[in-house]
Amino acid sequence: MAFDITPYVDKTPAEVRALCRDGVIDFPTAGMCRGYAQANLVILPPEYAADFEEFAKKNPFPCPILEIIKGTPDTHAMGEGGNICTDIPRYRIYENGVFTKELTDVSSYWKEGYVGFLIGCSFSFEETLIKEGIEIRHISQGRNVPMFKTNIQTVPVGPFSGPMVCSMRPMTPENAQKAYDITVKMPNVHGAPVQMGNPEEVGVMDVMKPDYGEAVDIYEGEIPVFWPCGVTPQAAIENAKLPIVITHAPGHMFITDILNSELNDYLEAQKNK
Repeated sequence: MAFDITPYVDKTPAEVRALCRDGVIDFPTAGMCRGYAQANLVILPPEYAADFEEFAKKNPFPCPILEIIKGTPDTHAMGEGGNICTDIPRYRIYENGVFTKELTDVSSYWKEGYVGFLIGCSFSFEETLIKEGIEIRHISQGRNVPMFKTNIQTVPVGPFSGPMVCSMRPMTPENAQKAYDITVKMPNVHGAPVQMGNPEEVGVMDVMKPDYGEAVDIYEGEIPVFWPCGVTPQAAIENAKLPIVITHAPGHMFITDILNSELNDYLEAQKNK
């Protein structure tokens, strides 16, 4: 299903979060709020939070932590006045590892002690690629980015384990190399691609059948390029079979108040605190 993000490209993150809260935006957010970083979400009961935090730290490329939210669902570091239960276009509820429903508001699910994790998103580096003249196919086609479960295994922690999920963008080999050189310098927002041109190597047998998101056209002379993806925790959640977990729906992100251009340095500074 194609959708039009044009009206939201130059809105502020706070404006778009309000439109999500009001149910106006219920579609993927790639390309919205030009300049600002977007984030994936995981909300867990307290007894699993420490293991999940450790899982994210052991798997920093697919799961870079931007902010941990405790007490209330209100965000601070990534956007003062934001709310992780209302300000994302669509959410998913997993019960015992099974995806059971998709909602536009999960306030009724938040319980005392729950912990939310905002995790870095590959939409953050896309803007830099676009500035360098590299077309991002899912944005130009108005689709959700295609994402695949790969044969690359994450480092397990507690109940959390499973495949690394990768997002895929088709490019010419020349642009793929250019994209590699740009993203290798952004380790806090997924870093460099893990595979360029040989999807079978990472266990992807059909690039037109993504596990999450939607297929995009790949033109003659282009190769598929795979980056670590913040949907990796959802695969780990399916394996962990926890009684309940709340996540964003793939491609439907929390838009932060931090600029993409500042995010990598911001996260470096947080690590060194």
